[in-house]
Amino acid sequence: MGDSRKSAIGKGLKRRGRLMMQAVSPPRRPLDAIPAPRPAAKPKQPAYVAPLAPRLVESPVFVLSSVRSGSTLLRVLLNSHSRIRAPHEMHLRTVHVQLTRSFTADAMKALELDKIELEHLLWDRVLHLELTRSGKDVIVDKTPPNTLIWPRLERCWPGARYILLLRHPGAIVASLTDRRKEPDHEAILAEVLNYSEKLEEARQSIRNAHIVRYEELTAEPEKATRAVCDYLGVEWERTMLDYGNNDHGTFRPQLGDWSSTIKSGRIQPARTADPTAELAPRLKEIAQAWGYEV
Repeated sequence: MGDSRKSAIGKGLKRRGRLMMQAVSPPRRPLDAIPAPRPAAKPKQPAYVAPLAPRLVESPVFVLSSVRSGSTLLRVLLNSHSRIRAPHEMHLRTVHVQLTRSFTADAMKALELDKIELEHLLWDRVLHLELTRSGKDVIVDKTPPNTLIWPRLERCWPGARYILLLRHPGAIVASLTDRRKEPDHEAILAEVLNYSEKLEEARQSIRNAHIVRYEELTAEPEKATRAVCDYLGVEWERTMLDYGNNDHGTFRPQLGDWSSTIKSGRIQPARTADPTAELAPRLKEIAQAWGYEV
């Protein structure tokens, strides 16, 4: 093979090798290089939001509160009324529907429904079924975690009514600490703060909500329940105060309070907050906004 041919082959191999290296690791551009314009991103199509379907229960009542705030006591007092059905905690927010096939969403859209509205229809049906079974005409759901999703309740039921049940945050912390076998103090403070923030948000945002303080409910139950009845548009009944004479279902975990206090059938004084207990600054601020001394 001649020298000129060897030289040509060598140059070809070098060029091929250089091109392969550039493909693996492209040469750097100078720092002042102007990048090529990127094609404009296509605007995202807005997700379909179904219109509000008719509700079987147009004006349900929701008790918004933190855990350990006396919501079970308020429930059984209301449930002792001849016109009010207040069942155990229903946890509607954990009841979901699934659109299991690729075409299901399109099929529902053709019916002016989406996943959220399907869930809302199911929630509404559950309330209506319970109300119908009871033979009463006002239904109250007192599930504390509803407080964490109150804007969705407003979206589901624009005509809903709300009872905001307040308790001194320090007393809630103490109650949770006593209730748990191995209490994690930081976790308890975080939990109480989370509920308190959402409850304060609801207090600031929901028009015409009725405020009840747990301490006043236990100290002056007749006065407090009369005010609730006025808000709900029903006549007050003295039998509400004797809740132990009525059937309220089984008291057990996940469905509400199950302590000996609630099982006693008698309204007992609320335990006050420990005046020496230190609260986080934000909890102090919320407690003061609710009218409590800290």
